[in-house]
This record gives sequence, structure tokens and C-alpha cells, in this order.
Amino acid sequence: MSGRVLKTVCPLDCPDACSILATVENGRVTRLEGDPDHPFTRGFLCHKVAHYDRRLYSPLRVLYPARRVGPKGPGAGRFERITWDAALDEIASRFKAVVAEYGGEAILPYSYGGSIGIVQRNSGHRFFYRLGASRLLRTICDSAAMAGWDMTIGKAIGNDLMQAAESDYIVIWGMNIAATNLHFVPIVKAAKKRGARVVQIDPHRNRTSHLADDVLQLRPGTDAALALGVMHVLIREDLLDRDYIERFTLGYEALRERVLNEYPVDRVARITGLSESQIVEFARGYGRARAPFLRVGFAFTRHDNGGMAMRTIACLPGLVGAFRKRGGGANHESAGAFEFNLDRVRGEDRFHPATREINMVKLAEALLEEKNPPVKALYVYNCNPAAVAPDQSRVLEGLRRPDLFTVVHEQIHTDTVDYADIVLPATTFLENLELYKSYGHYYLQVGKPVIEPLGEAKPNFDVFRLLARRCGFTDECFDDTEVDVMSQALDTPSKFMAGINLERLMAGEPIRVNLAADADPFADGFYTPSGKLEFYSERMAARGLDPLPRYHACSEGVENTALRERYPLQLLVPPSVHFLNSTFGVVDEQRRRMGVPSVKIHPADAAQRAIAQGDRVRLWNDRGECHYQAEVTTDTREGVVVAEGLWWAKHTEDGQSANALVSTRLTDLGAGSTFQCNLVEVVRAERNGHTGRVAAESVPNTESRIPNPEPRA
Repeated sequence: MSGRVLKTVCPLDCPDACSILATVENGRVTRLEGDPDHPFTRGFLCHKVAHYDRRLYSPLRVLYPARRVGPKGPGAGRFERITWDAALDEIASRFKAVVAEYGGEAILPYSYGGSIGIVQRNSGHRFFYRLGASRLLRTICDSAAMAGWDMTIGKAIGNDLMQAAESDYIVIWGMNIAATNLHFVPIVKAAKKRGARVVQIDPHRNRTSHLADDVLQLRPGTDAALALGVMHVLIREDLLDRDYIERFTLGYEALRERVLNEYPVDRVARITGLSESQIVEFARGYGRARAPFLRVGFAFTRHDNGGMAMRTIACLPGLVGAFRKRGGGANHESAGAFEFNLDRVRGEDRFHPATREINMVKLAEALLEEKNPPVKALYVYNCNPAAVAPDQSRVLEGLRRPDLFTVVHEQIHTDTVDYADIVLPATTFLENLELYKSYGHYYLQVGKPVIEPLGEAKPNFDVFRLLARRCGFTDECFDDTEVDVMSQALDTPSKFMAGINLERLMAGEPIRVNLAADADPFADGFYTPSGKLEFYSERMAARGLDPLPRYHACSEGVENTALRERYPLQLLVPPSVHFLNSTFGVVDEQRRRMGVPSVKIHPADAAQRAIAQGDRVRLWNDRGECHYQAEVTTDTREGVVVAEGLWWAKHTEDGQSANALVSTRLTDLGAGSTFQCNLVEVVRAERNGHTGRVAAESVPNTESRIPNPEPRA
């Protein structure tokens, strides 16, 4: 019997938002392929999602509600199956008790990008607003980047990535597109066939480096300095589009004075660790190109100077008029064109939340430090904070609190599930209805379920409606269906969304927002207060910040000489091509592809520490430590170590991942995370009194699983 082929959409935190063809046989997903008719993703998937069925049917899949029995932590207690009624009653009862004693702000929702769908990602807001819970500032990923881009450009849009196929000079800055934007790779290859030159800017070589003609391995956190050095050359050598500057930009003369006086190439070379010739050659290539295209990632924005770095880099296309050149321009995100009515979707128009805000980066502080009121209940969905939150050791300490009531609504038995009091089974994208935008292309899609939910799994949306009823909330919004919410999201006056309705989307085809594929997105002006690309920003000045682009050193970077005496190596923790953050850490095949937790170290740094290839090494700083296997390679520059991930703690040798070394400091703009701005030391480690090497079989697999017997009440 041949299977049915059904269309759906990948929901994961990736700019590509792929259209998927799922083959279903006898109610079971047997194959996942890319949809060849999607204009951007064009028929192929990353190997992670192509094998998503292994995650879907993993033995660690959470299928039924369960209650903890015994202490919190991996291997410490166990779970007993209970009914949905029992689980919902207990959650509602505990929440009501917390509200009665401490107030609603003692309850903290914690969620992020486990799904980028509009319905499931935002479905908890109404409930928690109505409950009076603390509001979560969801800043762990892109807030610094968005704030910096906004201060220059005004909205998170840019030239369509497809345009880059006609570029003659492509710059990939702070992004490993082979891991995090795979469908841009064929576009780059097409441009190279036409003769384009490709430059990658990144402190370490990765899979994207094979596409590049030049790789500029600058010191981490010095990206703004490099951009200012490039500006110096462009201005000094008059490699400018003066007509564009005059008509479409604001503050050029002030920028010119600063750049020429403060950022000569020799100073920038000292800051970045690049040679003067590398900086000049790059600037000339960019300035002389017919149609330079800048693809800007997130990596450099996860330093505490990251917001200003993004603002500064976003100025470059304005100097050369790249946005209006066919094949040229710049793209950081496309999400700004999807102007949904999120106030209505989230219930902000109805409940007008005015409760305290807690930054998700600072979960450790929220759980451990004195608050008024203290956080007494935590509800986790679409996220795995035990793995992904910074200052991991303290996060786990907070999650172990016996007085903290923790609910985890999850698909898989993650690290965070180990600390739950109540576990609820969640659907995957193959089992629920959803509306999807993208932050890499301009197509809107509906993803439909292709199978019935496994076990007793429920989507976020259903669970929050059920909890609202258990808590006695009679507001009519809790009677909405997913289709109602999708319609509400599309009820917007946005010019980008005009003419797009749910009936068209439910037919199953991707629909492009109203931004032409070959258009200059800023032909009618930018989205700043002035309507121009702002080299000079009055909004920055009003906040007491420097209104012009500038470079300031990272707190934990090359210029912090005092701290570097103790911790001389800068740690980078970029995404792995195999894991996509922590999402696929459960899949045996993905872990086999990764090997064992390893850290890249430059040969000179390794020799200084008597570290050889394959040695077990200890990474540490004042926040914590973890043990990895050494990979001695010139792919990273001297003074920088790279731990790709993210490994779940339960799959590491000592129950700690690289996030044990990461601080909760916030970025200069956007109050974002600083995952790439941390100094460490690395030494050859001892095991049982002697130096050892890590073998794959030495990494423990301490997985427990939610039981599936008959439930208890």
C-alpha cells in the first residue's frame, strides 16, 4: 500500500521555514522531503529535519501526563503516569494557591523558539496575562540584533535573499549559513558561477568557509571596529554613492568626521587582529563591486557590544547605495514584513498587562535571588532552559528548589523535564495546525497536521484553553479556536499583508507578502523616524547613547587584560550543523554525527598547554567548568576556543555543557544574551589520577523516560 503525501511546514527556529512533503503510511510518518514547489526552499531539507521522524518516534517521546515522585534532577526521581484531568487540576490548584499567597507575579512562564508558529508560540500569553503572572522578556536570541538593525534601518526587512544570485560580491558576516540558513547556499553557489567573490567574516572556519574566497578571522567582538575601518577606506578613497547618501541617508558628515579621525586602518587592524591589507582589500572589494550583497547573522550580536555592532554594519549598504542595486543590498531578517495583529493574538489589547518583567537570560537570578514576590511556580513550553539558559550551574540549582512548582509541556524527555513536578505531552508540527512566517524569506504558510497526536499529546493552544477553564476564566477569547486566532493575526492594516486571507493560505500554497522579489525594500524610504537610513540616530541620543556608530570593547574580550591573565581564551559556542541549538540532542544519529562533546583549540594554544588531539580537557572560569575532547585545529584563531553545540547536559561526561561558562550579562541594546562573550582557561584534564582521552562510549547516556502504564488519578 502506497502512502499519502501531505504538505506541512517546518516550525523550528531557522530562517528557512521549509515547506515539507510528508509521506504517511498506516497513520505513521515514513518519509519527509522538501517541497519542490516552494519558491525559496525548493525541494530539499537539512538532514536534521529530513530525519525528524526519528525524533517523532523516539523512545524518549513524552506521550502521557506524569507527576514526579522523589527529588528533582537527572536520575534522582521518577515519574508516574496520571490523567489529563488530574494534571490540569493540580496545576490550576497550585497556581491559585501561589496567587493567593504571593500574587500572580510569583508565576513565571518560560518559552521561546521551540516553534516559530504564530498560534502555538503565542498561545500562552492570554492565559498568563489573565492570571497576572510575571511577563517574560524573550531576549535570548535576536533582541540585540533587532535593536541595532532598527536604529539604522527601522524595520527588520532587507533585500530578498534570492537577489544575491545576481551579486558580484557577497559578504557573509557572523553566520554559518551551512548550519543556520542552508537554502542560501545554492544562491551563493549560483552567484559564484557567475563570477561573484564571496567573503566570510567569522573568528573560526566552519562549513560555510568552503564557499568563501576570503575568510577574515577577526577577534571575537570586534566586528563594529572592522565595519568602521571599512567605512574609513570607503570614505578616504571615495568609493561612495554620493547621490544615494544625499537622498536616502541622515548624518553622513558627522559619520565621516568620526570615521576619518577615530578609525584609521592601522588602529582597526590592532583591534581586530586582521592585517591592514586584509581590511583595505575587503573595503575596496565591497566599495568597487557592481552589486555588493551583505548577509548578516546573529553571532557577533551575542557580545555585550553586539547591538552597536549590528547598527554599525547596517550602515555599510547606505554608503555604497547597495539596496537599490540589482543583485545587491543587505539582509538580516525578513520578519518585519509579517505584521500580524499580535496584540490581539496575545491578548494585550484585552488584558493590558502591567506586571513585572523578567529577562529570560537571567533565569538563574530569577530563581535564586531575592525577589518580591519570589518566583514560586514556573511553566516551561517551547524551550529547554536547563540546556539553553546561561549560567547553567545556577539555573540547575534554581530548578532543584523543592519549593518551586515546575510544569514542563514538552515533546521529548529533555534536561528540563528532569526537574519538572508535572510533565505534559506536547504535539509536534506534524500533529497540529499552525500559521508560519519566516525570518529568511517572504512567504507565509499554513502547516496542517499529517497524523493524529501520538499518545495523549496536546498542542500548547489546547492546554492553555483547558487551564483557563480550570482557573475559572470565562473571557470569550478562551473559546477561540486555532483558526480564529489565525484569522485574528491576519486582521491587520499592514501594507505587506494586504489581500492575504486565511482561505488562500488553507489551500496549502505559500503566499508572498507584498514585497516584490526584485524590489528595493526602501525605495519609498526607510522605517526610521526620519524616513532615511540613519547614520546619526536621534533615538539613540534621546536614550543617552552615542548617536553615531562606534566601537567599544567587550567586557570579556581581548582588551580586558586583567581578566585575560586568569582566563586567556575566548569561548565561542556557535550552533552545530547537527543539533540546531538543543533540539536534536535526543536523536542518536545526530549525536553520532557530532561524535563526542569537543572543543576546537588553535595549535599554538594547545602546545602551550601540552594538549594533544583527542585529549580530555577541562574548561573553566569563575562561573563553572565542563569537560570536552580537544580538537587541535587552525580552523579557530589563536586565543579563541570553539565548542559547537548545544549538547544536553545529560549527554556530557560531567553533566555540564558549555553554558556552565556563560554569563548572564546583557547586551548594550536590546537586553540580549552574551553567549559569545566569555573568557575561559583550558587545561589537560586528569581522570583517575592520569590524563585520559575521551572516547564516544565514555559519554554517559543517563536518559530516563516518562512511563506509559495506566494512569493514576
